[in-house]
Amino acid sequence: MRGRMKAGWIAAIALVLASCGGGGSPSSNGGATGGGTTPPPPPPSGNLFSIPPAESLSSAEVGTIIAQAAAEARARNAAATIAVTDRVGNVLAVFAMPGAAATARVPTAPDGSSRDVQGLIIPSAGAAIAKAITGAYLSSGGNAFSTRTASFIVQEHFPPAPTTAGLESGPLFGVQFSQLPCSDLAARASDGLIGPKRSPLGLAADPGGFPLYQNGVVVGGIGVMADGVYGFDPNVLDRDNDLDEAIALAGTVGFEAPVAIRADRITADGTSLRYTDIEYPQIGNVAGATFAATAGALVPVTGYYAGAALLAGSAYGTEASGIRPATAAEFSIRDAFVLTNGAGVNRFPVRGGTDAGDVTAPLTAAEATAILEEAFKVMSRARAQIRQPLDSRAQVTISLVDTRGRVLGIVRSPDAPIFGIDVSLQKARTANFFSGGFAANELLATGGEVPQFVSRLRSFLGDPAALTGAFAFSDRAGGNLSRPYFPDGEVGQANGPLSRPIEQFSPFSTGLQSALVLGNLAQHLQFVTGASATDTPRGCTGLPPIAGGPSRLANGIQIFPGSVPVYRGGQLVGGIGVSGDGIDQDDMISFLGLNNAGVRIGGIGNAPADRRADRIVVQVGSRQVRLRYVNCPFAPFLDTTAQNVCEGL
Repeated sequence: MRGRMKAGWIAAIALVLASCGGGGSPSSNGGATGGGTTPPPPPPSGNLFSIPPAESLSSAEVGTIIAQAAAEARARNAAATIAVTDRVGNVLAVFAMPGAAATARVPTAPDGSSRDVQGLIIPSAGAAIAKAITGAYLSSGGNAFSTRTASFIVQEHFPPAPTTAGLESGPLFGVQFSQLPCSDLAARASDGLIGPKRSPLGLAADPGGFPLYQNGVVVGGIGVMADGVYGFDPNVLDRDNDLDEAIALAGTVGFEAPVAIRADRITADGTSLRYTDIEYPQIGNVAGATFAATAGALVPVTGYYAGAALLAGSAYGTEASGIRPATAAEFSIRDAFVLTNGAGVNRFPVRGGTDAGDVTAPLTAAEATAILEEAFKVMSRARAQIRQPLDSRAQVTISLVDTRGRVLGIVRSPDAPIFGIDVSLQKARTANFFSGGFAANELLATGGEVPQFVSRLRSFLGDPAALTGAFAFSDRAGGNLSRPYFPDGEVGQANGPLSRPIEQFSPFSTGLQSALVLGNLAQHLQFVTGASATDTPRGCTGLPPIAGGPSRLANGIQIFPGSVPVYRGGQLVGGIGVSGDGIDQDDMISFLGLNNAGVRIGGIGNAPADRRADRIVVQVGSRQVRLRYVNCPFAPFLDTTAQNVCEGL
């Protein structure tokens, strides 16, 4: 019995990930280059973090992965579309077996309506790529997450099941709308083999996507579409015999994630995550399968893969991957990694604000440096939530923007999950945008349904001047208003004003978040299918452009915690966003890092306490509910027993 409701997407949105579990022992039916249990090497002298060894998939290994997946599909009398990517999202192959369907279906909303991308038909190849990217992007040397893991953490209740109604939403609620094809951060196929690459459907929560490992190092992902429905699993209490998942798992033989770091060895809020419902003993003996003997063909995917040959992956951490160690001139802390253009140039160097004239005193380069350095130091001391072994250091990406949404610097730890790069920038921009005096006017100037969310928010808060800069919004505060129940999880309550009502809600239609990028997704879907020769612009949302550049939200918004706006006294000057570990860790690194930077150099810091969104009180029936601003872990550091480290700041 499947027990799985699949609710899919459109060519440009998908479902996401963050933490899921994988049961079972490694496969013994083939593969000499297995996922491995090799521990990471010790950090270089003077460093706090280990650097992942330079491992990558060869073109021959990509062929083996495809052949193994296809062998399992044949054994199950199925025809699959199979995609393989490297760790930074370069598509190394898309393969269609004879008879594989060219399209998959996106289910409608619970009430049968088709808002946003619900109810659409999407390319199977796009779905397979999104699943492969999700497996690769959500994983690291300390955690292995699948698309089933992603499903576990993005739904309206956590854990998702018929018996858990009344619990809060998943910790990465909304992350599916990241890595979007319109993102100004994500690279495109035309950029060459440089990452991180975009995804045609964002992140996927449809089971059938896994990370691939060599010697304990994540080197890519595999994604499969065979059952014709692109969705998610609403009930984690049963075990599904999922066709896509079985085929994809067979592809990982010899490239399995180490057992100790699979999602089912990781907990969130005391709940073990899920990696897979299919165990290795349940798949056939695929050892010896060869690509040359596999029936089917490589297929081109416009904007992603030429279809001419199997490709080799880039080794993460090298210039060719688009992510490498920072030089001393780029960032003072030795452990930092940065994004690069493939020719040695840092894509997002630390710099001062570009918004002179918009604010009295923009952030200076020295202030931007201090904010990023202090946040990095907090991360380096923090205990990780989603990594094994226990008491590992947190690993994240940190992004800083000015009030125009322009990037003032992006730095990351060596082995932070890739998904956090785009998400940290979304978070920084979201906190800045909703805290600014410009937010309401720019949303009202946008077409489609977007302006209606402004009026809904103002009515909900009883504040006709909401979103004009009176309050500072963190992503945690904005997320409170973006859930299908308010307060979050309380069944029977009305939806938050930035969300869909529960009967219209699904991970494919969240509310303002999805409405802002609907046009981009539709345009990109037409491009991928060949219906249009024009791709979506490099810059998301229909918001007005700013100062001759993209909008302030050029890679979309994010609605789960991990960001705060940056202030100079009472004036907004930017936003900082953090992503890659637990949401409380992300909150702490942004909030405490910004505070410490202000203490260090003066003049900048967190929003004044009387302006923070936790001063907003909403009347819910006979009671009052206060929004939240940040939530820091109780005793978060590895080097001290200090508790309540954010209290009073």
